[in-house]
Amino acid sequence: MIKREFKVNLKSFLIWLTILVLMFLVVYLIYPYMITDETMKEFDEMMKIFPPEVLTAFNMDIASISTVYGWFKTEGFTYVLLIIGLYASILGGSILLKEEDDQTIEYLDSLPIKRSNIVTNKIIVGIIYVLLLNILLFIFNYISLTISGDFNQKEFILLSITPILIALPLLAINLFISTFLRKTKGTIGIGLGIVFIFYVLSVLSEITSKVEFLKYFTIYTLADVRNVIMDVSINPIMILISLGITIIFIIGTYLRYNKKELV
Repeated sequence: MIKREFKVNLKSFLIWLTILVLMFLVVYLIYPYMITDETMKEFDEMMKIFPPEVLTAFNMDIASISTVYGWFKTEGFTYVLLIIGLYASILGGSILLKEEDDQTIEYLDSLPIKRSNIVTNKIIVGIIYVLLLNILLFIFNYISLTISGDFNQKEFILLSITPILIALPLLAINLFISTFLRKTKGTIGIGLGIVFIFYVLSVLSEITSKVEFLKYFTIYTLADVRNVIMDVSINPIMILISLGITIIFIIGTYLRYNKKELV
């Protein structure tokens, strides 16, 4: 059954991977020609217009975009977190419901297979695909940045780990939510909504101290990107919280799916 799950979800995985790789490939190819002494002066003047809080929200106060690696740590990594978060959310929301959408759940339910086994296989495939997307993107970026110029390898490795800290909880949360639904059509909107709400809360918490408390209500706080750039380390607490949220919602998925009326 696991082999079947890998095959069923392979196409979407390749699409998301291609989107990420092509986006970064374009940047790596054109960035050296975009950044000149003249354009950097213009950009520095433009940066003076923005409030310090806005620069902080995108880590531009602690990282310069004068190099392609500097762009990667700021604007580029925002895309990484958003796209991997979206992939994990949509995958989590659809991987269980596909059987009901394709009307194969009746066949599976008639076989001597426990529902918990079905959930386990889906979760294993989901986690592997999320990790694989992150690993392949890491390899591509590592090779590209090595060709492009100098970069802090330890910092880059730690940065490349942080998307996992938000992707696994998002996968688990959407898995759990999907057990309350019947069709995958609704899960896409929910997955998109969850990611963008969490991301907006994260940005708002960085922009002003008045709503700094919002960082406790968003998964994106777990990415710990700012701490990685400043201290070249990941807070162990963020790892524990990420694992804790993932485990809680996976347990909830098992409990809810075992009680769900499938036929």
